[in-house]
Amino acid sequence: MNPPTAQAISAPSITHGTVWALAGPMIIANLSVPLVGAVDTAVVGHLPEPHYIGAVALGALIFSFLYWGFGFLRMGTTGFIARAYGANDEIALARIMLRFLMLGLLLGLAVIVMGRPLIRFILYCIDSSLKVEQLAEQYSLIRLWSAPATLCIYVFTGIFIGLHNTRLALVLQLVLNLANIALDLLFVPILELGVAGVAWASLIAEYTAALCGFILLRKPLIKALKTANWSQILQYGALKEMMRTNGNIFIRTLCLVFSFAFFTAQSARYGELILAANTILIHLQSMMAYGLDGFAFAVEALGGSAYGAKNLRNFKRAVALTSLWSAGMAVTIGIGYFLFGHTIVSWFTEISEVIKTADQYLIWMIISPIISFWSFQLDGLFIGTGHTKSMRNAMLVSTTGYLIMVYLFQAIWGNHGLFMALTGFMLLRAITLFLYYPSVVRSIADQSIKSRN
Repeated sequence: MNPPTAQAISAPSITHGTVWALAGPMIIANLSVPLVGAVDTAVVGHLPEPHYIGAVALGALIFSFLYWGFGFLRMGTTGFIARAYGANDEIALARIMLRFLMLGLLLGLAVIVMGRPLIRFILYCIDSSLKVEQLAEQYSLIRLWSAPATLCIYVFTGIFIGLHNTRLALVLQLVLNLANIALDLLFVPILELGVAGVAWASLIAEYTAALCGFILLRKPLIKALKTANWSQILQYGALKEMMRTNGNIFIRTLCLVFSFAFFTAQSARYGELILAANTILIHLQSMMAYGLDGFAFAVEALGGSAYGAKNLRNFKRAVALTSLWSAGMAVTIGIGYFLFGHTIVSWFTEISEVIKTADQYLIWMIISPIISFWSFQLDGLFIGTGHTKSMRNAMLVSTTGYLIMVYLFQAIWGNHGLFMALTGFMLLRAITLFLYYPSVVRSIADQSIKSRN
């Protein structure tokens, strides 16, 4: 796991094989994620009352939104690690690993301290039955203790991607998901622990995966700890840069979460039928992201390391090849939704009215991959190169434009207008990021000239 020499990083040109070596494991890792949710639902689905399913779904939703907000840990780590890797700066790599792991542990402890009142407030705000809320609270208060492990997993994943070793990121994800599934099957059907069993399964699986991360990184971590200069690791300027970068990513992520939550809230205005259909179609949007994110991760790693190495040729090649394969994946997903979209929708529900309604708006999911992949790729590029302020500004503009489009388009086209606004949001994200792209290229060229002089 020691970083290779500068020659090993900069000499070989980036190839199609390089892109797939990074993207492939992450696509597989992403595709394993929905399986855990399916098993969680299946094991409680065989319990005698329906409120068990609702409690697990509600508890899992709380943590999905909570941890999504901490996504900056994974993204920020990848960017910093990739640039240090490209610059062949082993000292910087060690400091970055320790800084982000410390941050993950501290934030995890903060979540434990503040989580209990936050969970109760969220459950108070959600209109649900007393049984569902009580079981969801039981689930959440157990799962809450996994926060340090979960946030460390984010950091480990970011480190592996930044070091161009997504196979280890895949190992980490598979350990997490397979342990979760195995423990689900042990705790619920066999030991009959019910909803609490699902929570304990997640808790133990997350600490198991975190331990796996420490084991996989043990050599560089031990070396980093032995040679640590804590005055440098805790240097104000370095910590300020890390927090500024993470803050920009957090604002970007918050806007993204808000935009999809706002879409759901607007869907609810049309009644239960439209809400159910739109929710299923948004699941298709998420499934699409699982495929396209692999290439976004690849450009984070390849673009970030080329940026760190001040290698403009490799940077442009990384952008070109990852975007080419992402476009191919987007077209493939779009064709898949065109041919099998009705069948996929029917996997989510047997209610004919919901399926029929979803079919009316399926065209937007067929179009979406072709529009969305640009913003995914550019997000990855800006994360990898550390130009997160530009990414934050682009997202703020895009979110404002999205809100305007929602109100204008819905007034004319109703629910079709709502999907049109969401598609426009994805397009606007790509356009605003692309306007900043020349400044990224110029910064590499300027750094390259300075390094030669």
